[in-house]
Parts: sequence; C-alpha cells; structure tokens
Amino acid sequence: MLSKKKSLILVLGVFLLFAFKQADDYFELSKNLEIFSSVYKTVNSDYVEEVKPGELMKKGIDAMLASLDPYTNFYTESQAEDAMIQRSGEYGGIGCQSVKMGDFITITNVRKGLPADKAGMWVGDKILEINGKSFKGKSDGDVSEAIKGSPNTKFTMLVERQGKSISLEIERQEIKIYNVTYYGMVNKEIGYVRLDHFMQGASFEVKEALIKLKAKGMQKMILDLRENGGGLLHEAVNIVNLFVDMGQQVVVSKGRSKDAYMEYKTLDPATDKNIPLIVLVNDRSASASEIVCGSLQDFDRAVIIGRNTFGKGLVQNVKPLVHRAQMKVTIAKYYIPSGRCIQLLDYGHKNPDGTPGIVPDSLRKKFKTKNGRLVLDGGGVKPDITVNLEKTPGIVESLQRSQLFFEFANQFRFKNETIGDIDKFEVTDAIFQDFKNFVKDQSYSYLNASEKALKSLKENLDKDKYTLENEVNQLETALKNAKNAEIDKFKNEVKSALREEITRRYYYEEAQFLLSFMYDPDLKKAIETFGDLISFNAILGKK
Repeated sequence: MLSKKKSLILVLGVFLLFAFKQADDYFELSKNLEIFSSVYKTVNSDYVEEVKPGELMKKGIDAMLASLDPYTNFYTESQAEDAMIQRSGEYGGIGCQSVKMGDFITITNVRKGLPADKAGMWVGDKILEINGKSFKGKSDGDVSEAIKGSPNTKFTMLVERQGKSISLEIERQEIKIYNVTYYGMVNKEIGYVRLDHFMQGASFEVKEALIKLKAKGMQKMILDLRENGGGLLHEAVNIVNLFVDMGQQVVVSKGRSKDAYMEYKTLDPATDKNIPLIVLVNDRSASASEIVCGSLQDFDRAVIIGRNTFGKGLVQNVKPLVHRAQMKVTIAKYYIPSGRCIQLLDYGHKNPDGTPGIVPDSLRKKFKTKNGRLVLDGGGVKPDITVNLEKTPGIVESLQRSQLFFEFANQFRFKNETIGDIDKFEVTDAIFQDFKNFVKDQSYSYLNASEKALKSLKENLDKDKYTLENEVNQLETALKNAKNAEIDKFKNEVKSALREEITRRYYYEEAQFLLSFMYDPDLKKAIETFGDLISFNAILGKK
C-alpha cells in the first residue's frame, strides 16, 4: 500500500513540475510580448521622425529570426505570394531573368519560346521604360512587379540594344518553371537528366525523362543535381522511389514536437530498379538533393560523383499567419536510410562572432550502407568519386566579374545572325583578338600577385617617406604590360568562357548542357566510370 502511495506521489510531483514549467513558460512568453508591444508602440508614437510601422515590424521579426537559422523566415502577404510561386513553379509572366547593371536593369536570360523570346527580347537588353514609365534607377524587384500580371494581358517595353532603342510589345502568359531543365542522350547508351528544382511535379518530370530516354535506347543514366538547392521533401522521396522498390524507408524527420516525427517510405513499384545510375553533386547540392543522393548512396543504388554536398539536414514547414502572412519554420532534422543526418552547420551552438559552428570530426558518427560501406553523418554527402576542379585563373574571374564576357557576347550577337551548329562553333583567333581589343578599352579590377606586392611596397614607401616615384612608375608600367599578356597566357580558358557565353545567345539555356557533353569534367568522369561496370559495381560494394 505504501509503495502505491509513493508511486502516486511521484506521478503527482512530475505532473505538478510539468504544469509549473508550462505556467512559467507561458508567463515568460506573455511578459516579453507585452514588453515588445510597448517598445513598438512607443517608437511609433514618440520617435523624433515618422516611422513606417509595417517596415519597422518586418525588420524586428527578421532580426529575431536571424538569431536562429537562415531557413526560418517570415513572409509578408506579397512575399508569401512569391514564395507560393517558388513552390508551385507557376506564375503569369514573360519568361526572362534580369539583374541591375549600373543605372538600368539588364536582361540576363531569355527562355526559348516564351513571350519575351517571341517579342524579340535579347540577352543584354537594357530596360529603359515599361508602359511609358522610366525605369532608370529602379530595382530588379520593381521591374519584376511591373512585368508580372494576369495571363493574356499586354504591355510595352522600351529597351536599349547596342546603343539603339527598340520598342517591344509583350503578352503575358502562364509561365511554368520546369524542374527538369534538360534531358538527352550523351551517347548511344548513356542518358542524362538535369534536375534544377524540387517543386511540385519534379518526380513526374524525372520519371517522364527516364521513360523517354529508355525508349531512345538508354541503358545507363546520369542524374545531375549540381547547383540544386532543394525544395519539396515528398518530391525527393518520390524520385528515390523511381529507382528503389516500394516499402523502403527513405527519410525520418525528428524534432522537438511529436508532430515533427514523420516517416517517408517509397509507395510504388520502382520505374527501373536495375539501370546503372550515377548522380552528380557539388557544394551547392542541398536539402532535397542530399536526400536523393544520400539515400541512393545508402541503398547502394547509385555511384555519387563530384564534390561534397552542402550539408543541410533540416526540415521546414510553412505556417499560415494572420493577415495572409506566412512563416517558414525549421521544425526537425531529417535522417536518411543508414540513420545518418547530414546537417553540417550547428545553428544551436554558434561561435563568438555569431557564425554557426561546424560539427567536429570527433562527433561525427559512423553508419553503414545496405552493402556495408562506411558513411559518416554531420558533413553533407561525400561522393564515392571526388572530382577536383582546376582553379579558374584570376584574370578570367575578373573578366567574368566585370561582365566583359557578357558584354562582348551581346556585341557579337548583334553583329552575327547565326553561328551554325553548336558542336562545330569555335572561338577563332580572330574572335579572340576582337575580345582583346574590346577589353583594352574597358576597366576591370584585377590585381595579380606582383601588383599586390607593388601596392604593398608603395604603402610601405609612403610610411617610411622614401621618394622613389620614378622607379615605382617604371615598375607599374612594366607590370601593366606584363599583365596585358595574361589574357594570352590563359588563352584557352578565355576562349572557353567566350564560347559558353556566345553560344548561350543562340542556343539559350540548352547551350550549357550541349557544351557540357564535350567539356564537363564531372560528366567525363561519369562516362569513364560507366565504361567499366565491374569497377562500378565494386564501388557500390556489390560482389
């Protein structure tokens, strides 16, 4: 009897402790909300200058959420609409991308066959006016707002192209952003699928590409997830399901709340569970991309090639708020088939400077794939085959950063109606010389190692009050002449960058994929790996 009383007292004690903690948490929440509200009202009513309540609150909320992780975000009503477009992949627009260059917004991409293309818009066009209203000094967001609208409505745009003003009439239409941006045959046996997004329908698009390529004779497949930052989790699970049979657990999410615990399994028979598969990744492959490549690695279903992935093992949910605002909040971490979580950055334990900590090697746990291969958690997905890329020469980076390849390609397109077949187009020595002449009249910031050393020398000479102006000027002139020769030194790299930029003017986004079949080191390694299926299977631990 005494034992029962002790048990009852213990249970009652635990209940009271939990109740007190809940009450204490509620009091802290209520108290701090009152403090925040009073500060907000006081600033709004008493601050020396007039403030905008909406903007002030948005900054306050953003600052609060910034202390958590970069994926927990607040969206106003208009931002929530943009976020919905990001998830659904559909909007009313014209099919182009732009960025601010100087005083004007400049078109950087035109999608083939869509309204902007049909109206005659070119990459490089500067937007001067929309519906007669000047857009000088306006932001990219201002232009986006003016362009978007109901499908089948028209507007006019005045653009500048190589010094000439051109008026365009454009009719908006329903635009769909495709998840699979390209698929095709690399050779008679190998098919290639580029997946850029995980929006609604991503798995259907990959499945459709898989079926169509198999009809063309595909016997081996490359799935390219490089630069893919992720998206909808269920689409990632469904893509894994294309290559793995039903009933397999792909992801488990675990968080503070019981509601955050979810298991995601493959629900359908695999579309093709035997086709040899390679997945390409890099350091910008994140989240849903890592679920796909990490799960296929854990199931020993695909060879992963490229560079270590980003390391985002967090799950977000979108929560509706009052007044049609929304909040995307991190609710859990996800764990792939081997049991590992690939989250790299530790946002709960930040460094003194506020940056997130990195999971140390000593805390990374060991897990095993289906065939017993060793994998680690806490650091993204490590490829089975790592391809180290050659560093881009500093002069080439500078020319790219200064938009000189971009501007030269615009000029080239204006002067040349066509370039013929993409696989036959070469940047000739004559084109290379034209580029050198073009660059000669442009300014771009690039300091090589010698110039950096000279800059440091000049600063020290000034400090020590040495007067060696003539000598320094002579050295500067000599270095400038030597620097001009750097474009010749890296002639092949410059030609390669020019070829990529020029072909994009004629073959749109497709150009980068067609060129990659010839020059992409990751793709070359994938083709080489497929060349020896015995070694391929050995990588996957198959006997």
